[in-house]
Amino acid sequence: MAYTTIDNPELYFQIKLYTGDGNSTQAITLDGSENMQPDWIWIKNRTDGHYHNLNDSVRGVGAAKVLRSNNNAAEGGTSGHVSVIGSDGFTVAAGTSDSEEVNTSSDNYVAWNWKAGTTGSGTTTGSGTGKAYSYSVNTTAGFSIVKWVGNGTSGHTIPHHLGTTPQVVIMKNLDNTITWIVGHKLAAFTNILFLDATSAATDDANAFADTDPTSTVWTMGTGNGGNDNDVNYIGYIFSERKGYSKFGKYTGNGSTNGQFSFLGFKPAMVILKRTDSSASWLMFDNKRDIDNVVSHRVYANGSDAEDSDTGSAIDFLSNGFKNRSSDSSTNASGGTYIYMAFAESPFVNSNGVPCNAR
Repeated sequence: MAYTTIDNPELYFQIKLYTGDGNSTQAITLDGSENMQPDWIWIKNRTDGHYHNLNDSVRGVGAAKVLRSNNNAAEGGTSGHVSVIGSDGFTVAAGTSDSEEVNTSSDNYVAWNWKAGTTGSGTTTGSGTGKAYSYSVNTTAGFSIVKWVGNGTSGHTIPHHLGTTPQVVIMKNLDNTITWIVGHKLAAFTNILFLDATSAATDDANAFADTDPTSTVWTMGTGNGGNDNDVNYIGYIFSERKGYSKFGKYTGNGSTNGQFSFLGFKPAMVILKRTDSSASWLMFDNKRDIDNVVSHRVYANGSDAEDSDTGSAIDFLSNGFKNRSSDSSTNASGGTYIYMAFAESPFVNSNGVPCNAR
């Protein structure tokens, strides 16, 4: 069996650091080794405490299309936004307000970018009335973006087009002020997490109808998290790809010599969340920390500026990551944690050549 099917992860995931110039628009070119159209663009101001700014190619771009991971508001409500998605980057537009989210002069920003690419549309399946949906999917990278209309009936199933069973579903009500819902296989789809909150995993039969996703669909229950009748929703869906992505869990040991999580690749990005107790979603990457330890944190659920705290630091290794703190948000003794990780390079490429450590 091949070590990986993706020798160059930058074909499908890239991180871009940029500095705001204060102009009404600024074109941002990704600087990876390969050109890549970013279909999901997640921007955060690192310098100051401003909201996250999320944009995607399925909903389209513009001030009316912005979502914020740290806020439960419906889409829109901001002037700072992505105005163009290009073949190798994107353009940010400051508009008349909230430019701080994307392009304040001299402020530093990070943008995490995922490629989907193959588009289509159809009618949802399962219980109740079928509703319209549209999507963009990359089966090689195991990532799809799906926009659908709820039907209010438990057992409503949404096609994801990945061809394999997803481990993570992140979804948001677009029309109303409703929290983000996250399902993670290793937190169990009988439970839900909230991307915009610090809450522990919560038992909830409504969001996913206590049903695991399959290789073709995921299942919705009832309620405004993802299935109110005639309400619009967006979902970001991930399925693991060997040597490129991993969605796992670990138990903390409460030591600065923390446990090692094997990924099968050198990580470019790791998102951590404690599930048995209240804690923030911590976002680490290899662009903001080019050496170990990796300590520059952004909170997916918070508007805070980036901070650096070795008390919750981790190491990025050639084949995974290792905790280097006893902080409760990352490594409490007996604490349970989930993670989402994406590769800088596979541990061993398809020709059997190992990658180097940092």
